[in-house]
Amino acid sequence: MTSPTASTTGAGPSGAPYDPHAQVHLGVFYTGVGPQLIWTDPATAPHVAIETVVQVARLLERGLFDAFFLGEGLRVRENRGRVYDLDVAGRPDAITQLSALAAVTERIGLVATQNTTYNYPADLARRLAGLDLLSGGRAGWNIVTTDNAWTGANFRHGGWLAHERRYERATQFVEAAKELWASWEPDAIAESGDAASWARTGAIREVERHTDLVRLRARATVPASAQGRPVLFQAGDSSGGRELAARHADVVFSANTEYHKAVAYAADLRTRLARHGRSPDSLRILPGASVILGDTPDEARERAEWVHNEQVSPPRAIAFLEQYWDTDLSAYDPHGPLPDIEPGTGELDPSRGTLPIDLRTGKLATIARWRELAAAENLSIVQLVRRVSPRQRSFVGTPSQIADEWVHYVRTRAVDGFNISPHLLPSSLEDIVDKLVPALQERGAYRTTYEGTTLRDHLALPPPT
Repeated sequence: MTSPTASTTGAGPSGAPYDPHAQVHLGVFYTGVGPQLIWTDPATAPHVAIETVVQVARLLERGLFDAFFLGEGLRVRENRGRVYDLDVAGRPDAITQLSALAAVTERIGLVATQNTTYNYPADLARRLAGLDLLSGGRAGWNIVTTDNAWTGANFRHGGWLAHERRYERATQFVEAAKELWASWEPDAIAESGDAASWARTGAIREVERHTDLVRLRARATVPASAQGRPVLFQAGDSSGGRELAARHADVVFSANTEYHKAVAYAADLRTRLARHGRSPDSLRILPGASVILGDTPDEARERAEWVHNEQVSPPRAIAFLEQYWDTDLSAYDPHGPLPDIEPGTGELDPSRGTLPIDLRTGKLATIARWRELAAAENLSIVQLVRRVSPRQRSFVGTPSQIADEWVHYVRTRAVDGFNISPHLLPSSLEDIVDKLVPALQERGAYRTTYEGTTLRDHLALPPPT
């Protein structure tokens, strides 16, 4: 990725003032399922082993990262109605796993991806508050709103909630959770055994909500943590997602990594923040990205090509086409030509998860374009799929190149940092901690020690209101 040269004075292109002292904030997104983590490499650590997760969290803490994110899938992914056995599965739920990490780490933030469509507000608020209390104020909640029917089937809801209504429920859900977290007065608990009751009468308020999407009457059962409440992360780029972020999020985990898109996203989000009476500094923007380092630019580019080819392996290429052909293609050689049979006429099978809007229709026209491309360039199945599959948003280069690029991003306020998706564990993260972090520190754009104890401290966020 490349970016234009920045001015050192005045306003940045995102509408926020240029900040010559801005610091890069970093998190790592440990995905639940998907091709990002290359589990087939002999050098990789077992992804579902608690020892690996502990090793990664401690490594990130050594690298002074803000946060460790756990992705969460509520159902194993499928391909044409069968378990998709090329994805990793078998990990405990995020809050349970992060609670274990709280005991073996001291400073790093612990962020759990949790779903507002298939959870209940009072229950989830209690579990997140428990993680926040146990970790000494290091918990975060990555708010997601899965709407696909294949997840809903695990909860006997099917495709519960239309796409456009999931953010309505999410907004009401988050408002209820925040009210529960704020419902304990600071002096609610008796200070001595001479008090008439353990909690002062009226010091713990009841929370009640009655709408068509959220119904509850509850009292919070744990007090606030050292940071007040869990830090709220929001993942989503639709208009509904941006509005939820502008109203309630502390951090946005976005897909806008390319510089000009990041600038436009930041400007739009800050306009929405102002409409809700919030300052630009009340929200951090951390787009997701992968990092591929090399000692030279050529070495980094070669490694990036290797990573993409491993992530789109021959078996994954066959499974990818099976979604489009809607039939078993296991008899076809991934190094041979495209299937010579006609695809089914139905649109894409959603059982592999939510599909991007632009892939939900137009399947036959897409296959026709692929056949023309494969014929013109004599591409095999795996070569074609590697060509047409979207690549991970990646920063590719030497530590010095990427450090310069990131400093430009944060000081023009296009972003506040990045949420990194690793491709190999632990080696790809070791490279960042041992090579990229020192390069950022040399430029005065990265902390040299933790200056606080809570996740809110690390992110330099204002106290919750």
